[in-house]
Order: sequence, then structure tokens, then C-alpha cells
Amino acid sequence: MIELHSRATPNGRKISIALEESGLPYRVHAVDFTRREQKSPEFLSLNPNGRIPVIVDTAPGGPGQGPLAVFESGAILIYIAEKAGKLLARDGMARVEAFKWLFFASSQLTHIAMQVHWLVRLKERGETAPHLEDYRVELRRLYGVLDGVLSGHKWLAGDDFTIADIAAWTWVERHQMHGIVLESFPALADWFARSAARPAFKKGYDIPPRED
Repeated sequence: MIELHSRATPNGRKISIALEESGLPYRVHAVDFTRREQKSPEFLSLNPNGRIPVIVDTAPGGPGQGPLAVFESGAILIYIAEKAGKLLARDGMARVEAFKWLFFASSQLTHIAMQVHWLVRLKERGETAPHLEDYRVELRRLYGVLDGVLSGHKWLAGDDFTIADIAAWTWVERHQMHGIVLESFPALADWFARSAARPAFKKGYDIPPRED
């Protein structure tokens, strides 16, 4: 059983979507940010960085192996795909392509989108938001990169839906808040809609549920 410690944020949603798509059994532990549960000693024993998401596999396999904690969304996505035998090619160029776009999404896209995200929040509170437009320009450029590859491929890594698509989608989902017109990137917009229409994808999107 996989224990998921998370919240329905862009990074958290990557994992709940992947778990639904994988079919692996899991149980959800909603992390309460208002109580700073992610900074508690119990949580820090799972992820010393004090961030969600984290999974704990209570039966990772192999003789004598105890529960295994995995943090960092990219690492968790790979772990889920490997354990399930889904969402990632086992070998060959398709696997390399998936890793290329997974790391692009986990580093470039996530980092820049998160900067825009928090600067927009500051601006909404009436505070200064230094370099917001600079980050937004860079985010639009990254959207253009994604649009370019999707102009020639059904999914980021080629013909098959993979963890790379999940990793990118959850931050592209915030395009309206970030002030980006998705329709300016037609291939990306089509990919975005096709991903969201997947039944397992839709189910995983709001796990754990949010009321705020």
C-alpha cells in the first residue's frame, strides 16, 4: 500500500493523478498547511525538506525491506511508474524522451511557474511583485517550447501518455491565474484538454479534496 501525504496543489496533484492513472492502491493523508503539519517532526522524518508531496510505500518489495519514503515529485512519479509498469517505457528512446520532458517539467516549468504564482499572490495582496513580468515572459517562452514539441507529437514523449505529461499539466493548469492565454498555443491547448478528459486524470485532480 502506498501512503500519500499531500494536498491538492500543482505539485501534489501530480502524484494523485499518477496514482489514479497507475491503478496502484493508495491511501491519502491530507496535510494541513494552516497547522504547518508539513514542518512537524513526523513529516520531516519522511521529507527533511518539509514539502509535499511524499509517499511511503509500506511494501516496496524484497526480503527484509521496510517502508520506503520518497519525496520530490519527479522522483515519486518515476517510482510510481516503475512499480506499476505504466506511464513510462521500460527501455529505448521512448523512455529517454519521457525523462527529457519530465525533467524539463520538474525543473524549468515548475520553477518558473511557481515564481509567477507567488509573485501574482503578492500583487493580489497589494505588495510589490519584483520581476513578475520578466518571469511571465520566460513562462510564455516555456509554453512555446511545449507547444512546439506537441505540434509534432500526440504526447510530450511521443505516442503514449506518460509521467512527463502529468508533471507539466498541473502547472499549465494555472495559466489563467498566471496571465497567459492558452489559446495562443494551439497544440498545447489541445494536449491540455485531452489530458484533462482522461477519467483517471479527472479523479486524481482533486485528491485530497480542498475547501479553500
